[in-house]
Amino acid sequence: MSARVLVVDDVPANLKLLEAKLSAEYFEVLTAANGPDALAICERGEPDIVLLDVMMPGMNGFEVCRRLKSMPATAHIPVVIVTALDQPRDRLQGLDAGADDFLTKPLDDAALFARVRSLSRLKAMTEELRNRAIASRRLGIADPLAVAAAETGLNGRVLLVEDRPSVADRLQSALSAFHLVEVETDAQQAVLRATEGEFDSVLISLDLQEQDGLRLCSQLRSLDRTRDISVLLMGEAENRARILRGLEIGAHDFLIRPIDRNELLARVRTQVRRKRFTDRLRDSLQSSMEMAVLDQLTGLHNRRFMDTRLAAMFDESALRARALSVLVLDVDHFKAVNDSWGHDAGDEVLKEFADRVRACTRGIDLVARMGGEEVVVVLPDTGPKAAYVVAERIRERVETAAFAIYGSSREIPVTVSIGVASRRAGDASSADIMKRADDALYRAKAEGRNRVIAANAA
Repeated sequence: MSARVLVVDDVPANLKLLEAKLSAEYFEVLTAANGPDALAICERGEPDIVLLDVMMPGMNGFEVCRRLKSMPATAHIPVVIVTALDQPRDRLQGLDAGADDFLTKPLDDAALFARVRSLSRLKAMTEELRNRAIASRRLGIADPLAVAAAETGLNGRVLLVEDRPSVADRLQSALSAFHLVEVETDAQQAVLRATEGEFDSVLISLDLQEQDGLRLCSQLRSLDRTRDISVLLMGEAENRARILRGLEIGAHDFLIRPIDRNELLARVRTQVRRKRFTDRLRDSLQSSMEMAVLDQLTGLHNRRFMDTRLAAMFDESALRARALSVLVLDVDHFKAVNDSWGHDAGDEVLKEFADRVRACTRGIDLVARMGGEEVVVVLPDTGPKAAYVVAERIRERVETAAFAIYGSSREIPVTVSIGVASRRAGDASSADIMKRADDALYRAKAEGRNRVIAANAA
């Protein structure tokens, strides 16, 4: 579906004109005649981008933009302020309100369409991250949208690509008041530095001598390490066609020379804020994914993940006729630890126990906490004898050194009982292996604990 554009203007003729132009370019157009209606439409999540007039009665466009950008539910929606105001202070006021761009009437249709398409792509890129971040609230993560929307856009890392020393010095001096700025004169070196550094934004001059700024923009957009960095182009007014081409390639914004210092600061701040907004959502997604598959106390995989993964490992083992073994571990007398020393001490024991088990396994092994003090280790490409050796190594690692509790002020002895089982030709599913391993664990505990029992010996 094409991008949905919300046009906000209190003049009906202006609404109809923009609606006709955008519809002709296959955009879906929504309209609002005042600020409150626009806010309501945005809160319902209907538009992909907002074209916002400034001069409206009651609530002007600057205030509408400021409210949109301050609310977690709408902060991600790109806003372009469209107005007859053409002074630098007017642009600055719009950008300070959080606008993603500022277009002056009468509108240049090509520039308008390029900007709408560019910002619509940006919004689409963050939409899935945002939706998953919202879902992560169910896992108890602090509201990621509120955290992301609170980003200031200051203290960013900026790479300035400009080969004219006087121009580079002037731009660096202006930006350094609020950001850490590095200058690069060579386009290819800029690519290398961008891939190696943690930059929030790259400013590229289109007036590089014997170098192509658009090619540099394209390279940054195509590389995995740099595709999330915001890119701003800088060019002369007569470079309009190349600037619009840059937006199509993937540049996020542009500045026309002579560059106003305040506009430079406002646009860079906007891009740093947008980059960090997306980064926060991506970090939230990573956290929610980890919480979905990891046990929060021990950092081991949880039972839900283990059940799914073990079934897949069993199927692959059977298909390829490869060995597969399972260890079921249970901390001996763990209830006594909780009863005698408290649940905090019990948690410390479980964390250390998990660390010791991990230290005895490989990266390809699956280690999961099944609940309480029980842990399962799945060993691919490992037969019964090798699995027994691993189990015995874990048992010795647990028994050898006492476990620290109460912040290392006390130590207590801990042992573990382990049942071992391996896949057999007649097994129908992973449940068959698990049952034999559980039975072997039961024998280990019945025979005195602190021992390893293999199912094939039962």
